[in-house]
Amino acid sequence: MNGIIPLEIRKFVETGLGKQAWPEIVRLAEVPPRVYVPVVDYPDQEVMALLSAVSARTGDSIPVILEALGELMVPDLINMVSTLIRPGWKTLDVIANTEEAIHEVLRQAGTNTNPPELKCRWSGSHEVVVTYISSRKMCPLAKGIIKGIARHYGEQATITEPTCMLRGDAACQLHISVT
Repeated sequence: MNGIIPLEIRKFVETGLGKQAWPEIVRLAEVPPRVYVPVVDYPDQEVMALLSAVSARTGDSIPVILEALGELMVPDLINMVSTLIRPGWKTLDVIANTEEAIHEVLRQAGTNTNPPELKCRWSGSHEVVVTYISSRKMCPLAKGIIKGIARHYGEQATITEPTCMLRGDAACQLHISVT
């Protein structure tokens, strides 16, 4: 998993629990203490161990943590990919173009990050339907990112999820509308 995720987990922990909580999370996760960098890939198991430790420390489920983490990380993500976002785009435009404009760039950069596969289609002028497929099943992170993107653009996203990998479906389908 790309180093952005553990970096943002650390930021999430330090923001919510204080800087002193990070070493405790690393200890609980039983992962080596290290400096995470965004251009390096880390084992999925290490990231999941960090999330499990945060869950144990806060009492929140991993899906709840992932959604909150997704919202928190949007300003950093927008900053990182700002050159790939066209002027005039708003929430639904960014979401509808994430696969082609952002994920494909990551894949072509030679990273092993393996971002989720997103199939996006417009369903009317005010709704985008995203089919999310990933062996990691981190759809709550995607929902948090969607909410964070909407907040970034001064909008509010409504998300319905008729199918979800966490409920045993083959893929997650997210219907997103904004106001």
